[in-house]
Amino acid sequence: MTVLHSVDFFPTGSTPVAIEPRLPQSAFPEHHHDFHEIVIVEHGTGIHVFNGQPYTISGGTVCFVRDHDRHLYEHTDNLCLTNVLYRSPDAFQFLSGLNQLLPQEQDGYYPSHWRVNQGVLQQVRQIVGQMENAGEETDTAARANREILFMQLLVLLRKGSQEAIAVNNDARLNQLISWLEEHYAEDVCWEALADHFSLSLRTLHRQLKQYTSMTPQRYLNRLRLIKARHLLRHSDESVTDIAYRCGFGDSNHFSTLFRREFNWSPRDIRQGRDTPLQ
Repeated sequence: MTVLHSVDFFPTGSTPVAIEPRLPQSAFPEHHHDFHEIVIVEHGTGIHVFNGQPYTISGGTVCFVRDHDRHLYEHTDNLCLTNVLYRSPDAFQFLSGLNQLLPQEQDGYYPSHWRVNQGVLQQVRQIVGQMENAGEETDTAARANREILFMQLLVLLRKGSQEAIAVNNDARLNQLISWLEEHYAEDVCWEALADHFSLSLRTLHRQLKQYTSMTPQRYLNRLRLIKARHLLRHSDESVTDIAYRCGFGDSNHFSTLFRREFNWSPRDIRQGRDTPLQ
């Protein structure tokens, strides 16, 4: 497995934070780092396989990667990322208690993927831009300034991800996307779902297309196919059972969509003949 080392990304041995844009991010094999990383998805879509679990990511997704986490990107479509790298939560000279602003693992579950709306994403871009413009000075004031900006970034991401009430269409759409991630196998009536999240059907279609570059049904099918591919690789269930489990009522239709999406048949995946796709 590829290991990425901090010496290749941080300008000096004393700098606690570095910015690494990926515009775009192509498919990248499984790897881990000797540093931590906050991945901010600017736009586009892709599959983020995090410690063996697949997640669909799109504009507004924020991923927190620790130094021992394994992850990879595949099936990317104009995926553009900004990576905020930091050595560790304890590597800051002027900040303490950062762990309280980061995802907290509980009972073996680590909530690594958050979502923020477009308004928050724009504020994130401004803070990251200030961090980039701060330069590589190592004097005390410059280092303190970079650490303050990093703290502001964490506060903004946490606040943006914990919106309890959907006060605008962006936030409602984020809630809908999170719902689909959990309920992808259920029968979905888009009109009823739009009503449930207080969106017009037209707004749902327009904004989901803007976030993901896909129609709602195309996005849902892709989500189902990603989950099915994971089960094909990591379970002994039959292709037919996996098709039904992931929301497809017909296994032949499932196989057709699967080959169209990944250029491999479900049987190819089961036999390990596939390779990572862009």
